[in-house]
This record gives sequence, structure tokens and C-alpha cells, in this order.
Amino acid sequence: MTQHWRIASLASAAIGALLMPLAAAAYTDAPMLADKVAAGDLPEVDARLPDQPEVIEPLNEIGTYGGTIRRFLSGSNDHNSILRFVMPQGLTRWKPDFSGVVPNIAESWEVNEDSSEFTFHLREGLKWSDGEPFTADDIMFFVEDLLQNKEFYPNAPARFVVGGEVMTAEKIDDHTVTLKFAAPYGTFLTELATPLAQEPVLWAKHYCQQFHPKYNADVQQMVDATEAVEDWPSLYRLKCGEVEAPNRWANAERPTLDPWIVTGDGYTAGSTQVIMERNPYFWQVDTEGNQLPYVDRLQWGVSQDAQAILLEAIAGNVDMQARRIATLANQPVLYQNQDKGGYKLYQRTAADSNDMAIHFNHTHKDPEMRAFLTNKDVRIALSLGIDREEIIDIVYQGVGEPWQIGPLPQHILYNEKLGRQHTDFDPDRANELLDAAGYTQRNDDGIRLFPSGEPIIFNVNYPGVEVPHWGDSLEIIKDQWSQIGIGLNSSSVERSIYYNRGEANEHDFMVWGAPGGLDPTLSPRDVLAIHPQASWFAIPWARWHLSGGADGQEPSESMKKRFQLYDDFKAEADQDKALDIFREIHRIAADEFEIIGITTRPSVYGVVNAKLRNVPEALPGSWMYPDPGPTLPQTYFYAE
Repeated sequence: MTQHWRIASLASAAIGALLMPLAAAAYTDAPMLADKVAAGDLPEVDARLPDQPEVIEPLNEIGTYGGTIRRFLSGSNDHNSILRFVMPQGLTRWKPDFSGVVPNIAESWEVNEDSSEFTFHLREGLKWSDGEPFTADDIMFFVEDLLQNKEFYPNAPARFVVGGEVMTAEKIDDHTVTLKFAAPYGTFLTELATPLAQEPVLWAKHYCQQFHPKYNADVQQMVDATEAVEDWPSLYRLKCGEVEAPNRWANAERPTLDPWIVTGDGYTAGSTQVIMERNPYFWQVDTEGNQLPYVDRLQWGVSQDAQAILLEAIAGNVDMQARRIATLANQPVLYQNQDKGGYKLYQRTAADSNDMAIHFNHTHKDPEMRAFLTNKDVRIALSLGIDREEIIDIVYQGVGEPWQIGPLPQHILYNEKLGRQHTDFDPDRANELLDAAGYTQRNDDGIRLFPSGEPIIFNVNYPGVEVPHWGDSLEIIKDQWSQIGIGLNSSSVERSIYYNRGEANEHDFMVWGAPGGLDPTLSPRDVLAIHPQASWFAIPWARWHLSGGADGQEPSESMKKRFQLYDDFKAEADQDKALDIFREIHRIAADEFEIIGITTRPSVYGVVNAKLRNVPEALPGSWMYPDPGPTLPQTYFYAE
């Protein structure tokens, strides 16, 4: 599904693949690999590259080799910061302006007439980071031995399920594979460019098969000998990782297709630093035949203190970063210290619909709280009880607009009701609605009571290390909701604890940004309960959907209707018809009003070393993009 927007500074950028291959003699190697090549420990560069490596024209200029890019991770569960930078290595990838997809690991493809079969032609001679060939067998391993294995995937990821049936695959030859679906899947090529659809090319069969019982009869002995592992799928994930998990970066022995690979102990609990070095078998070159990446190393510091990361950036110890420091509150100090820190600012244009959405738990384990939260009038009252303008003025320095969720006005799918309904501050009307809903009794503190006599108090966590200003907003909401008789307690927790509580369905509501402002069809998790770790308003509904009704909780009839519409959307190859289907999904979501938001997310600025070249002045800020990966950091380099 083509995205309907552009980032101006990237729209005309030349960065991308060229059609004409270069002669093998033209290839140039990175100096840091010269000693290994001379010693015979590493083949010559032309033997390490594919037969026809992808030729990339850098954004501004041909680079030079060397240097280290320094970045920071915020704790033991910030794996997506790594993923965003070394991505994308899927079959397809985003154009830098987020306007569509281009070939990536797949050199080309054909799609059958009804978009139910996709034949991918892989780059011949492409190799994993250990030098072993990447072939169609690796994709077949994922599909036949993992995706279709009920022990490994009790519920197959929704992105590989169409018409209620899991994707299948047919190997045509060593470099050609056809992925097949039971019904049309018009958005599949786009799905493959997102960060959550990398599995077909994530796992090297020659390495990971040792952790699979089909290929290793002694795998149970390996399980028994490994601490904190209960079965072979757990062992497999520990050693080979997953798309979105810290252990993806924990095992330096695991072969990858990434530009840089982890060294030493990788990224594990307790890490204070993560080092990644160039992949000598990386499969791209620039227009002069220089094997990418230009930069030798990535160095990731680990700190759970966002203020400490900010101080490192101001001191010039961070070479490119927006994550954890790109807040409105930090922008003045980042701007003022550019010369001192030796950095410039780049714009990260927000694609989210809301910076802070409140995801009420419609599947709450407590029947009284569940009845409260599933009452639409209650949700309307809670929304009317928030003075968004006050929060925007105090927390967001006046930058932002009161907003719920859904596509922003500049998007073709904009739905005014979904975005703007019930955003006025009207505590009188809120009190009327709560009284009419039957919650008239209050305790001595003025807090309304459940029928049991228990006070209605929300207990909420938020990831304060990553987004401290959510805590400030919650404190203001606490004061505002006291006017309508609702209590609120909030506390900052580490991200892994936050996620664990949400996935265990032990939350009253979750605070998180709402995607879908400029990428609504790519990340619809707030209008469709399809994400088992992030559709916070109804995680058990997502599990019910993904399991075909075997797990989780049966959703509302409204959500079932949306699930069917989403299946229709994915199957529709005609873009205009597909967009109409999604408009109906948004219409239903607007009527249901399941989630409330606070404010549109303002664009923010990250820091980039003043000597680092080929970095765009502005780029999309979106998880589904995922920035800055599609701008190809392997083409960044340091000027003298």
C-alpha cells in the first residue's frame, strides 16, 4: 500500500539501487579487513560479494572508510534502537521518503494475477556474515520448519496468515522461491518492508537448524544443559533471536545479513556497552565499487537515565541519536550546544497520530473495572475530563493539538470524528455521564465508588526512562480527573516490566504513543486488536484473533467485523478499493471510541555529528519505517 506523503528533503534524493552492475575488478575493500585478507583468513572482496551486488548511490557523496558511530541504548530492553539503525534487511525495503518499496534481499519479484503468489528472485552469491551462502533453503526453513510448526508458533504471526491459512512456500531453484497464500494479499510487498516482517530472511538454516529437533536429535540435551530454557523453541530463540527481542543481538555467533554484526557478548542483560563491527560479507557497494558500510563500528552505550544520555549528547559523545533525547523540553539545550558538542540537528518528522494515548483495558480481569471501562459513556466522560490544552501548554510547551487517534488531516484516510471527537474539556458533562452510568456514590475524598464500595482509582505504570514527560502529563490528568471523582496513581517502571505487565493483561490502562497518523494501514493496532504485544486495549482479543479462537478472549462483535474488513483490505489489490475498506474500519473504530489520546506528536530534532555525511536533514519518524534504517546508515561516513 503506497504511503501518501513525502519528506521534502528526501523526495528527490538519489539514494537507491542502480540497475547496472559493476565489474568485479572495480570492487574496493575496507582497510580494516586488509590484514585478514592478506593472512588468508578472509577471501578477497569480490569473492565475498554477490555475483551482482546491489549498487547504492549515496545521498550526497561517495564516502571514505573508517570511524565509529556512537549511540546509546536506554537499558536492557531497548533492542529496537539497534533494529532501527541496522535495518532494513528484508526481502523488500522502504524508499528513503517512505513512498513505496524497492527490492532488497530479493533482487526482483513477480506477482500472480490475484496477488496470492509472490515469486522472489534472490541475489545469487549473497552470503551470510560467516561466509555461508544465503539461498532459497533459508526461506524454506523459516516457512516449513518454523512458521508452520505449532510448537514454535502456536499462533502464526498475522502478517503471514491470509484467509485463515498460514503462508506456504515452494522452492523453484536455489535462488528462486514462491510464497503462497490461500487468498489475495495485495499489501504483502509493503508488509515485508516493515520491521516486523523480517523472518523469511532472519534465520540462517545452516546455523539455526542445530537448535531444531528435526535436524538435531540431541536438541533436548542442549535444552537441559541451558539455564532458564524449558523447551527447544525457547532455546532456538535464545540462540537465534527474533525480529523484536533483545536476544536477536545477544549471540555473536549467529550469522546475519546486516551491515554490522555484534561482537563479544553482544546485547545481554547487564550490558554496559554493545559493539558491532562491519560485516565483511555485506552485499551492497556504492557507485564506485566500494563495499559498504563505510563506517567500521557501531558503539552503543547503555544507560537507563535519559538525562545522562542527553548530557553525553551535549558533550559531543553521541554521533547520531534522536531516541530518548528528542523531546520538546530538550530542544533548546540541544540547539544551544551545537557548536560546543560538534553536532548538528536533524528533523524527525512524526508519523504517529498521538504522542500519548490512553489504552483502556477492555479485557480487564476485574469484572467491576471491566464493566466500567467497556461503558462507552464512561470513556467519553474520562475524555471530557481531560484539559488537553493545559497539558499541551505545560508539558509540550504549547506545541501540539488536542487529538484522539487516527490519520492526521494531511492523510488521504483522515477521519475527523476519529481524531477530534470528545476533545473539549467539559467536567460538568463528564460528571453527568458518570452519574447516569450509575457511579454516583463517593468516598470522603470525593472519589466515586464501584458497586462493591471500592474506590475507582486507576493504577498505571509508564516507561519514565524513555518518556519522562508522560509522568508529568499523568500528574496533570490526576488533578483534572479528581474534579470528576476518578482517582489516578502513576509510577515509572523499566520498559521490560512495563511490557510484561501489559502482555499479562494486568493493567488498568497503558500509556503509549498511538501510531497511524501518516502510516495508518501499516500500524493499525489501535483500531484493530491484531498486535499481541501492543494492542494494549485488548491483548486477549488479539490472541483470540491470531489463534483462530483457540486462545485469548472472544472480542466484541464490532471488533470481529473489523477483523473481517482487515482481511478484505489485505486481499484487495486495487488501492482505491482497499482504502475504502480501511475507511470503514476507521468509521467503526470512531463509533466505538475505545482509546483516547492527548495531543498530536510534534516533530522533534535529533543530533548528528557535524562531520558525519550522507545523513538527511529530515526523515520520517515512524516505527513502521523504521527510522533511520531506510536512509541506509551504511552509506554514512566521516569527513576529514
